Formats: sequence, C-alpha cells, structure tokens
Amino acid sequence: MPPPLHQFANIVALGGGHGLGRLLSALQGVGSRLTGIVTTSDNGGSSGRLRQTQGGIAWGDLRNCINQLVTEPSTGSRLFEYRFSGEGELAGHNLGNLMLLALNHMSVRPLEAITLIRHMLGVQAQIIPMSETPTDLMGLSACGTRVFGETSIDAWHDLPEQLLLSPAVQATPEAVDAILRADLLLIGPGSFLTSLLPPLLVPELAQAIRRTQATCLFLANLEPELGPGGQLSLEEQVRWLTQVTQRSLDAVIAGPHAPELEIPCFRVPLAESGCRWRYDRTRLLAALETFAWQTRHKDQAG
Repeated sequence: MPPPLHQFANIVALGGGHGLGRLLSALQGVGSRLTGIVTTSDNGGSSGRLRQTQGGIAWGDLRNCINQLVTEPSTGSRLFEYRFSGEGELAGHNLGNLMLLALNHMSVRPLEAITLIRHMLGVQAQIIPMSETPTDLMGLSACGTRVFGETSIDAWHDLPEQLLLSPAVQATPEAVDAILRADLLLIGPGSFLTSLLPPLLVPELAQAIRRTQATCLFLANLEPELGPGGQLSLEEQVRWLTQVTQRSLDAVIAGPHAPELEIPCFRVPLAESGCRWRYDRTRLLAALETFAWQTRHKDQAG
C-alpha cells in the first residue's frame, strides 16, 4: 500500500525562514510533487546587505530551502552553503546568495536561476519565489506609525494593526499555477508576521488560495516566537490567516498542549529531542501521514 501522502498529486508549502526549509526537508520523499513558495522580503543578514548594495529580491530563504532538500552532499552543495568568516565586505555573506545574485545580474530570471541551482544539486522539489520583484514588509500601528522592513517589525514591541508589501508586487506566475493545481496546501511553521504572511499579501497568491480546491493546513509554531508575532494566540493566528486569505483553514497541526479551536486541531508531539521549538522531521512527516490517512478514510466513509 502506498504511503497516505501518495494521494496528493501536488503538495504546496508557503512560508520562509528555517521553518519552511524544515517542512520541505521532511517532505522531500514526495519528490517533484512538492513545491515551496518562498518569502522574498527579508531585509536582514546577508540577504539584507546584498539588497542594500545590489538590489533584487532576498535570496537567503530560497537558498536555505534548496540546501535543506539536498539528499546527496557534495562539493557543490558545500560550496553553495559556504559562509565567509573573518572581516571585510565578504564576512557573513553566503556563497549561495552570491551565486543566485550573480545569475540574476546575468539577466536570468530569479526562478530560472533557482532552477539551475536545483538541477546542479539534484533537488527534485520545485522552489519558487513569491515574487520576482523586490519588495519589503511594512507594518502599520493603530496610531498610524509605520515600521519598514522585516527586521524592524520583528524588533517592534507592539503588534502591528496591518501588514502590507511596499511596493505592491505581482506574484511569480508559476507560484499561482502551483497553488491552483495543489490538492494539499501547507502554511507554516515559521515567524508568523515576517515569514508566513508576506506571500499571502501578494494579491494573486491570496486569490489563488481562495480559488484552489486544496485542503489547507496551518502548521503552528511549537513555542511562542520572540517579537510581536509571539503575542498572538493560536486562535488569533488562525483568524489572521482566514482574514488575509479570505478562506477557512481545514485543520491545524500543533504540539500536544495546543488549545481547543473551532476547526480540527491535530495535537501531537512534534518537537525535536532537546529542542522544544524545532520540528522533528520524522515526527512531522508522521503527523502529515496520519492526517492524510484520516482524510482518505473520512472521504471513503462519506
């Protein structure tokens, strides 16, 4: 009997940061049926420095997702993830970011640059930027204060009243197509405001999420995050996602101590041993397989 996830022909995960990379890594056995749609508005670290001096989208989360999906480490994959140390202009930069930036400067589409690197490293899953146009996240407070950039929003003491992308950008067309073709859509885990929400703020992606027939799951963080996003309860996060996408979630996957919700919530031990906030890949895959198995048998019973 094939594994329960085999029933899903196209699995799409949205987000950014280390959370999306962890999820994609857990699902890498799905192969080419898996697509990650990645946040590209980060303005911190190596990505932020490159954006300040060279322009373009943020490459760091895209690079991390590709690296997490490498199944056979090689000299090429080690070079792709190499980070310069010491002092000077290169200190702290990741060679993979520089490679992707260089391809972009050679007039290669960002998606084509990513695909070229994926093929070079033997990564089967599709990795798509939410947009191929540079943009930043901006938060608005109830009194009208504006906070610009993901790093500033994460450092903000108050929960923003509203989030938007500045400037507004169009979605990568292939990302829209992937969502419309999906039969399982995964949002999270990751920094709620700065990793999960940016793709949902791209109008074409939000519209595709409303139109898709895919089952939509939210993977909640196992521990409250630092920053304003950590002020939101699980129920409030579900409400934010529903308001932004204008569609209901089908279920939530969370840790064993998650509160009751109005929608189905799978409460299972998911943390990596010795690290309460990080998903264990094996446990995460098992939770998704259990959900898929229950969904299949529910449909058969109906």
